[in-house]
Amino acid sequence: MTDLTPGTWTLDPAHTSAAFTVRHAGISKARGQFTDVEGSLVVAEGGEDLAFNATLKTESVSTSNADRDGHLKSADFFDVENFPEITFRSTELKGDTLHGELTIRGTTQPVELDFAYEGAATDPFGTYRAGFTGETTISRKDFGLTWNAALEAGGVLVADAVKISIEAEFTAPTAA
Repeated sequence: MTDLTPGTWTLDPAHTSAAFTVRHAGISKARGQFTDVEGSLVVAEGGEDLAFNATLKTESVSTSNADRDGHLKSADFFDVENFPEITFRSTELKGDTLHGELTIRGTTQPVELDFAYEGAATDPFGTYRAGFTGETTISRKDFGLTWNAALEAGGVLVADAVKISIEAEFTAPTAA
């Protein structure tokens, strides 16, 4: 990653996806994303030491279903009135694993993301950009997301395991 300019890079929300997938009723998957994201990437001299920070606004959760979105925003899940943000702060990059701290509903837990640097390029407008992807699976119960409903045939409506997928694009620091 030596092609990355040292300094603070800005997350480009128009080219970033913060998505999640969870099993629903044991027979399918429900997918969603947060559409209001902010963040930064700090690149140290030499381009190898990186630090990521991101904030997701819980009010922006979208699953393409207004009723489900409303339920996710309620106190049963994200409780957007009391917990308006989900945050991630990296603590270490080791090879293809990004270690960090994820905070949901005021609870912070360590997480490890399978991490990849996708490359850098200058767009047609002269902006230098870099792309990264990350994936992890968390236990929603670890973050106080415990609401569920028992199914008549057995099992529960919402699985505990939630897969998180991040595709992030950052713009390089501008010269002062």
